[in-house]
Amino acid sequence: MAAPLAAVVRLAAVSRALVLALSLLARLLFRPYDTSASLHPPCLSSPSSHNSTAAAVAISSLAVWDGVHFARSAECGYEYEQSFAFLPLLPASMALLSRTLFAPLVPVLGYRAVLVLSGHVLNNVAFVAAAAYFYRLSVLILKDSGAAYRASVLFCFNPASVFYSSLYSESLYALFSLGGLFYLFSGANTVAMIMLAVSGSARSNGALNAGYFCFQALLQAYDAAIQKKRPILAVQALITGFLRSTFIFIPFFAFQAYGYLNICLHGNSDELRPWCKAKLPLLYSFIQSHYWGVGFLRYFQVKQLPNFLLASPVLSLAVYSIAHYTKMLHQLFQSNNIHEKIIATVEGRSVELCESSDVATVLKSAFSSGLNNKKQAHTEVKKRKSAASEATSASLDSDRPTGRILKVDKEECPILVLPFILHLTFMTFTAFFVMHVQVSTRFLSASPPIYWAASRILVSPRGSSKRWGYFIVVYFIAYILLGSLLFPNFYPFT
Repeated sequence: MAAPLAAVVRLAAVSRALVLALSLLARLLFRPYDTSASLHPPCLSSPSSHNSTAAAVAISSLAVWDGVHFARSAECGYEYEQSFAFLPLLPASMALLSRTLFAPLVPVLGYRAVLVLSGHVLNNVAFVAAAAYFYRLSVLILKDSGAAYRASVLFCFNPASVFYSSLYSESLYALFSLGGLFYLFSGANTVAMIMLAVSGSARSNGALNAGYFCFQALLQAYDAAIQKKRPILAVQALITGFLRSTFIFIPFFAFQAYGYLNICLHGNSDELRPWCKAKLPLLYSFIQSHYWGVGFLRYFQVKQLPNFLLASPVLSLAVYSIAHYTKMLHQLFQSNNIHEKIIATVEGRSVELCESSDVATVLKSAFSSGLNNKKQAHTEVKKRKSAASEATSASLDSDRPTGRILKVDKEECPILVLPFILHLTFMTFTAFFVMHVQVSTRFLSASPPIYWAASRILVSPRGSSKRWGYFIVVYFIAYILLGSLLFPNFYPFT
């Protein structure tokens, strides 16, 4: 895996350099449509002067669209009700970097310019790391390094690329969500739980990652109840899954509580805000509805038709991905050995854990053999590690209950794809019916099944697939070029 992984990292770095170069070139050649981003009113709490040198102004002007709000929150905190729509991970990370690693640049460029610079560096580095996790996760799920590599190349040059190199939260969300999912399906549940929870402080949809722990719990409960005939273990798996899923929501709801304290309890307004009086005072949903007009079918207007057309390529790819993998999953669940494959999925992961956890093996052996006989304990460790190795080999080669060979079929859909498809289905429905539909391009850009399905189209020998593969390549290239031209100059783009 080392060589393809290194190639993916290099491609991710090249893609970021390309997007940044195109964006800077567009800024030099064209005048921004909206120049209000250059206005920097002082913070309400602690007014401060801004550096007005040419370099400082040029760097500060790189914050456009939502980047203006992220930079403002990093500099001044959450001053206004609508600013709470921009979750805290990116602003907090920008402020931390500006006060530590980039602190020597503050006297030269000014604090705001250093904030913008640190945000750009952070997001581009985070994207490279996210691409590495994307590849490792794809290998884990698809069991096909070739398909994983092709999908990773598409992710490196995805249509929303300009947002991953700007002051937006896409890069950090992709890093922590893809990294968390990789560790989840690798068996490192604690690391996965922390990373997926952090993704919820980058984007609100990060909370949906709790569903992956629910899926894991259902698989483990099925194995305990059906295979092992131990209902107590099944209940334990479900409770553990519920607690882990609940943990994923904590950062998002903690931020909502922070907003409630600042606005409803300690706010300066004489009149209580409407959302403060609600039974469930959820600030984020109120902001999206009140300030941005987000709601079910509220965007279905004739004047928004161009935005629906702008989002149609990614929505089409998402629908194709859902239909393609749903068909394959249906065939999988109709097969005669679905029970064996579910058990193999659960037990295969647990065997890998047993084999890789040398510390746990040593501790278990020392406890069982007694601390007074180190030599005997050492012998026992060797025996157990040997047994684990044999068990791993057996789990990869055959299925013990039936004796039939279980081979990896690259044309067969792994059952672990199921939660990704459910996740993508919900996201696609929300993007089309509830959100500003043009946001779909970046909203769905961190969903692995889109790239998995697209990579299959690119290598399909059928004539129609080759034609669609050509359209996919053209779509990816066109949106990278359009995004790099329009977005940095404050023209509308997704």
